[in-house]
Amino acid sequence: MADFQTIARVSEIAPGERIVAEFGRDWVVIFNVGGEFYAVEDMCSHEEYPLADGVLDEYSLECPKHGALFDVRTGAHLCPPAVSPIKTYDLRVEGDEIQIARKKK
Repeated sequence: MADFQTIARVSEIAPGERIVAEFGRDWVVIFNVGGEFYAVEDMCSHEEYPLADGVLDEYSLECPKHGALFDVRTGAHLCPPAVSPIKTYDLRVEGDEIQIARKKK
């Protein structure tokens, strides 16, 4: 059973917006894409650069440094220079609380 932790409130993240929050030793970006929430680690897998300021086009997040693209739903890398996915987190909404847990590998 995953150990979920409240990290933000639904009311804090309007559709199309995001927030960055600390989760243990990680920094996590929470996205609201059309009322659905997704959580990814705030670190590009290509060159350890923060992703929080990257452009989000639907579900595709662009690294602001080198342009690598990632799917915020799955963490999959969509184009070079990244060749590996980014970390994602299990997420659930309980009332107004957005809760995340580490995915089991």
